[in-house]
Amino acid sequence: MLDQLGLGLNEQEKAKQQMVLQRLKERYHNYSDPWGFDLNTVGKALSILLPIYSRYFKVRVFGAENIKDEPYIFVSNHTGQIPIDGALITLATALESNPPRILHSMVERFLASFPFLGDLSAQTGSILGDRENCKWLLNKKESILVFPEGVRGISKSTSHFYELQPFTNGFYRIALNTKTKILPVTVVGAEEMFPLVVHAKKAGKALGLPTLPISANLFPLPSPIDIYFGEPIELPEQLDAEAQDKEIRPHVHEIEKVIKGQIKHGLENKREFLEPLKRPVEFISRLKEFL
Repeated sequence: MLDQLGLGLNEQEKAKQQMVLQRLKERYHNYSDPWGFDLNTVGKALSILLPIYSRYFKVRVFGAENIKDEPYIFVSNHTGQIPIDGALITLATALESNPPRILHSMVERFLASFPFLGDLSAQTGSILGDRENCKWLLNKKESILVFPEGVRGISKSTSHFYELQPFTNGFYRIALNTKTKILPVTVVGAEEMFPLVVHAKKAGKALGLPTLPISANLFPLPSPIDIYFGEPIELPEQLDAEAQDKEIRPHVHEIEKVIKGQIKHGLENKREFLEPLKRPVEFISRLKEFL
């Protein structure tokens, strides 16, 4: 079916998939966690998602050489209206880092509580973004992926796409507590999956969701995605996890600045997608702000 849709992998990609899966099995054959991590589920997810990653979104990865064989807190912008970005970053670290690794993405409570999606995300390595969960994984020398913008990152209407929202301090305190380096990540292209978006926050709240994005298209469009891995950021020796917010904020701002710079570079170099629609979509979105 994937071949008929033009999403089938070539022989080289199939060989890489098998190599990555074998190396993941070697690395995690003795690994278990309290949330139900399962290598067989990881293998099935890889088989399903890799064609979408390679063919549908045509993901390009930059800076994978910055990922060494040590634990990090991967800190990313949050983008795309639905959290596809986390899955794509996780796939990128499995496919492009050496050695391959499972990146444990921190998910929001509303997703973790879904009966099917919650179990599936846990079996493939994602967990509820609780501070103690993060510390448990980092102390096991695993890496985690956090989105310090939170839901605000994926709750932007069209006219505010790629505007980085202020980061919370929690991830930095966890980094200080576990003495874990921070690795900045930037995703460019995900906003274009849903080019015209309005957020029905009241309706979302009534349904128990943080927001309810309404878009002209029901499924994400095949916007080309670029993922940038920056250089690891060392922690200041003079700070500890009990430091005051005013001492931590300048360091968090520096990470925001790095990711803003990557967003700017990424937008300047991103592949064109639906460019003829871009101006009217932006005009309609901005017009709504005055109505």
